[in-house]
Amino acid sequence: MPQPMTLVIGNYNYSSWSLRAWITLRKTGAGFEVIRLPMDTSEFHERIGEYSPTRRVPVLIEGDLVIWDSLAISEFLAERFPMARLWPEDVAQRAVARSIAAEMHSGLTAMREEFPMNCRARDRHFEPSQRAGEDLARVEQWLQTCRQLVPGSGPLFGHYTITDGMLIPVLLRFNTYCLAKTRLTQEYLDWVLRDADVMEWMEHAAKEIEVIEHDER
Repeated sequence: MPQPMTLVIGNYNYSSWSLRAWITLRKTGAGFEVIRLPMDTSEFHERIGEYSPTRRVPVLIEGDLVIWDSLAISEFLAERFPMARLWPEDVAQRAVARSIAAEMHSGLTAMREEFPMNCRARDRHFEPSQRAGEDLARVEQWLQTCRQLVPGSGPLFGHYTITDGMLIPVLLRFNTYCLAKTRLTQEYLDWVLRDADVMEWMEHAAKEIEVIEHDER
């Protein structure tokens, strides 16, 4: 019998990488336990070593198996739960979906630095630097590419995929900092905010009491 899964995450409000693993796991329909370690606290520093070899979140644990990277977790879940269709079935669409997910995983560093994820915050206005502006434009290019392949205004490939999981925390930044400047981006953001699992994550974030000052621009 398969071992129950445990997902170790940081704050719902601030931890974008935790959200990526959490929402993809939710989309499989599998049950799992969550261990939340509030970041930038003594509790986090004292306990994270029990779970993560990198001392970072997220971490997925199933029996003796430990997976400590959000994209690796997502790929594992795609193999573990094929019926969840976490990648597009079409080979060309799947290649594009994987390319975007991988680029997101390793890129957009300026945007992440200047616009940290903060689910509770609203109506924050900051002018992006040139590099962050280029990152934001790249997100728009990704959306255009996906909509050309699969027209619509919801999930990028017609149903939830790992690519959506990689981009949802980015779109929540668009919501916090009023960055959705085009109809294409706003339509996708609207779908993100209507998603039941995103709504549940946001509810958890609203109840948290921790404040990380450097993420409160």
